[in-house]
Formats: sequence, structure tokens, C-alpha cells
Amino acid sequence: MRILRVGGRGLRVAVREGTSAWPPLLLCNGIGASLELLQPFVDALDPRRGVIRFDMPGVGGSPAPAVPYHLVTLPSLLAGLLDQLGYEQADVLGISWGGGLAQQFALSRPDRVRRLVLVATAPGSLMVPGHPRVLLRMLTPRRHRDPGYAAHVAGELYGGSAREDPTVARDLLHATTRLGPARGYYYQLISILGWTSLPRLPRLRPPTLILAGDDDPIIPVVNARIMHRLIPRSTLHVYQGGHLELAADPERLASAVEAFLDADLTADGSQP
Repeated sequence: MRILRVGGRGLRVAVREGTSAWPPLLLCNGIGASLELLQPFVDALDPRRGVIRFDMPGVGGSPAPAVPYHLVTLPSLLAGLLDQLGYEQADVLGISWGGGLAQQFALSRPDRVRRLVLVATAPGSLMVPGHPRVLLRMLTPRRHRDPGYAAHVAGELYGGSAREDPTVARDLLHATTRLGPARGYYYQLISILGWTSLPRLPRLRPPTLILAGDDDPIIPVVNARIMHRLIPRSTLHVYQGGHLELAADPERLASAVEAFLDADLTADGSQP
């Protein structure tokens, strides 16, 4: 765990070293979530796979920037992060808001992305939205700041395992994650205003795995089906569950991610 200066911004970064022949997996988290949220998923991955996690500016342990930013400006941030860590290329996984960031990075810098995994995400403003009541709850960071409220809205907001046990979402958001200033959350909201990848998805070059839950109130599964039709080299995997299953049921989804990432690697992990 360290703070790196990338493009004039401070980023809290966690790196799990892996086998040098394997490209690292760069994880782009959801809105308001610190890098600890995906620790269960990291633990479920092959220990030989290097993993890079980071907190967006103003989230978790990353200092808040003085002014807001937009998603289209962020590929240089990710490229700079890979440069500082000494990687020419990475596999990239983005969940929810981070899925938008991953799409933008792959579209802007396809040379830096070997394979792309999009989890519980959509193509931005031109998407099939969730229920208005669900989207209204997303406009504030209250669930990240109030454990009782997080448990109260978990089933309605996240679906899947959170419907059966709301404490799953509460614990994921509060047990180990790190809270940043409220404006960091609002900066992330502002960053996606007017952004969409939809007309550019046919130009997405990296092989892409799309993971979508069949009970995701925030991102209805129809968005994944649309993206699958538009992205040339894409595979769609619809799993039983909701928005947080990557962290709530990591072993099940990690196996699908591992199989996809390893598809064109040799037995020793290198590319043929």
C-alpha cells in the first residue's frame, strides 16, 4: 500500500506481485468504494496473478483533487499508473462506475489493455436505467457513511445475495473499506455526466468478458446484452445474483474471470 503521484494527483495504490510472465490485473472500482471492497475477489484469484488496485481521487485514502474531473480525462491517469509501476500492458477489470472507466481506457489506449472484463456495468448515459427510486439512492454517499442505512437499502439497491442477507452489503461497504470525503463521491458522479461509450463499442479492440447479474437493480441485465451485441470480440456471462456478487461471492465469479484471462496464455503463463 502506497501513495503515488500520477499526473499531479495522489493515488493510494495496492499492488500484489505476481508471476512476471503473467500480465497484471488492474481493478477499477465502483463509485465511492475504496480498494478494500474487492479484497475477497483478489483473494479468490490465482496467487500467481499480479493485481493492481487504487482509490480514485477523493475516495478511500486518495487525496481529493481541488477541482472535479471527467471520465474522458482519466485514461492518462491509468496509463501513468502503469508507467510508474513498470507495466506496458495489463488486463483490466471494471465494476459498475469502474466499468465505464475501463471502457474509456480500452477505447482511448487499446495498446495498454490486453483483455477487458466488464462487471455489472453499462455504456453510460445511453443505457437502460434502473428503477428511479434506486437511482435516487445513488445520488448521495449515505450508504457508504451509515452502516444502518446500508443494510436498510441493500436488498432494494443491490439485489442478489443482499436481498437474502442485507448485512452482506453493509459489511462489504463498512467492515474494511476506507471512507473518503463526501466530495470525492460527488466528483465521481459529475465525471460521468454526458458520457457514453455506446456508439464507440463496435471499435473496442481487446477481447472482452461481460459479467452481469440477473437481479441487478442498478444495472439491468439488458445493458449487458446490448453491449455484447456491439462489442466485436465479447463473451457474455449472466450469473445468478446482483450488483455486488463479485465481492459477495468471489469464488464463483473469479473462476469465470480466470478462465477468460488465461484463454490465450501458455502453461507457464506467457503469451504464445
